[in-house]
Amino acid sequence: MNSLLLQTRPYPFTRLNQLLSGVTPPAHLTPISLGIGEPKHPTPQCITDTLIEHIGSIAHYPSMRGEVALREAISAWCARRFGAAVDPFTQILPVLGSREALFSFVQSHVNAADNPCVIMPTPFYQIYEGAALLAGAEPVYLPLTQDTGYRMDLTVLDESVLKRAQVVFVCSPNNPTGSTIGLDEWKELFAMSDRYGFVLCSDECYSEIYCDESRPPLGALDAARQLGRTDFKNLIIFQSLSKRSNAPGMRSGFVAGDARLIEPFLLYRTYHGSSMCPAIQRASTVAWSDETHVVENRRLYREKFDAAQPIINSVLDAPMPDASFYLWTKVPGSDEAFTKALYEQQALTVLPGSYLSRSVNGFDAGYGYVRLALVAEPAEVTEAARRIERFMRDYAA
Repeated sequence: MNSLLLQTRPYPFTRLNQLLSGVTPPAHLTPISLGIGEPKHPTPQCITDTLIEHIGSIAHYPSMRGEVALREAISAWCARRFGAAVDPFTQILPVLGSREALFSFVQSHVNAADNPCVIMPTPFYQIYEGAALLAGAEPVYLPLTQDTGYRMDLTVLDESVLKRAQVVFVCSPNNPTGSTIGLDEWKELFAMSDRYGFVLCSDECYSEIYCDESRPPLGALDAARQLGRTDFKNLIIFQSLSKRSNAPGMRSGFVAGDARLIEPFLLYRTYHGSSMCPAIQRASTVAWSDETHVVENRRLYREKFDAAQPIINSVLDAPMPDASFYLWTKVPGSDEAFTKALYEQQALTVLPGSYLSRSVNGFDAGYGYVRLALVAEPAEVTEAARRIERFMRDYAA
């Protein structure tokens, strides 16, 4: 076995299952889960119909680079969404969902012989950490806190760390905080990338889930365009259809950015063997070309936030996110104890914030928080909010 695997930690949902193992919730309550961020809205018919129509294409090997029609559809979407001119032939690569690409890009880029580190926010998506460890790099955690607006300030890190950094993960909209990065912050990140030479990996899989239709979150491609960085130097973004189009099982997304990074990543994937099923490529082409289902998706999330957030926020600190489908909620005392008691008394599952974070100098930015994923049906989400309200009447940390 690869000894680097021994450095990885149990996944958050493995820990959650262990925490709740043996706990019996009230029999009269139907269990509700706000724990896993898996979309529950219907997959659009345009996607399922296209999959069925092209099922015969599985008789052929797929293109590793991706079909031209798919890459052109992605390029057109980037132009509409971010105003960015992204070359479908040199700056775009379809991938099997953002998770696979976030992990494999680090394997293709990091040079373990250089004593590298990979900088990432905490709390975070644990794939960042696993990708760093298995590439032979040291994970360096940068705490995001409510007091600083969840700002990712690289200047707090030592010069020696920044000089070793080969990749910096950025997540905007952020999982789990729901915060987003503005143009000034992107300008600072680009300046640091220019100074130290690291690659900015921008995880943007929640970019299409936001409540205000007039204020879509700023993407890294858009920020680069506005700042005159039209070659997207040392920038790679990661996008996915899982959340945007309610197709998590399709495993479809793309990376886009610096052509000098895309080409070696393609070489890595040639050996890695991770090309996309032709039928999924055709369905993905349709999905990236359609916005009607995405607008409807946001309407459903807006309905749930409007119903649930005021109830939860009346008993806990649960501010509206800038984007994403999460409520990053402050709870009294231990987040583990809160999660266990909530399940035991209300048959409601949430995710402890400390399962998504790492301690830095004795401070854990996830401790005392829980993540609520508003992915269930609207009636279930409203009922979950009412259960939290009832639970808090008597809960003592």
